[in-house]
Amino acid sequence: MNSDLEKTFVDFFKPNQRLIHKICRIYTDNTEDHEDLFQEITIQLWKSFPGFKGDAKFSTWMYRVALNTAITLFKKPQKKELKQSEVDFSTLKIEYEAYEDDEYKLKKMYLAIYQLSDIEKALIMMYLEDKPYREIGEILGITEGNARVKMNRAKNNLKQKINAG
Repeated sequence: MNSDLEKTFVDFFKPNQRLIHKICRIYTDNTEDHEDLFQEITIQLWKSFPGFKGDAKFSTWMYRVALNTAITLFKKPQKKELKQSEVDFSTLKIEYEAYEDDEYKLKKMYLAIYQLSDIEKALIMMYLEDKPYREIGEILGITEGNARVKMNRAKNNLKQKINAG
């Protein structure tokens, strides 16, 4: 194993690993699955790292690999309706300013997010991270305009789910 490559990977990975935890929180609903997904994403990032050319920011490339891994591994054949008692909220400690003082709203938001499609989950997560549409498009491999359209649909769908809950 090339120690210079490993050091470079760790130097890029460490300050960005919160992104992976956020993705894991969006695509899993318990601690065990979260840990498994985090490990699998880390492995995929390491395997893919020699191909990282630096054309995009590391965090953008990392998002893309992590989202693709999460979507591939955690595709559920059928969406089930989640009840508050079925979700392990101890893994949901994302500090989004709009919800940090209101645990009820945070739980309601996550229950609604869990009901979204895989792509909508990714879009909402990046929206909450204040990612620009250009970067969202890069991460998802779509145009900036398409990212805007998909984001509007995802936000509307999320609002409907929150209001229905």
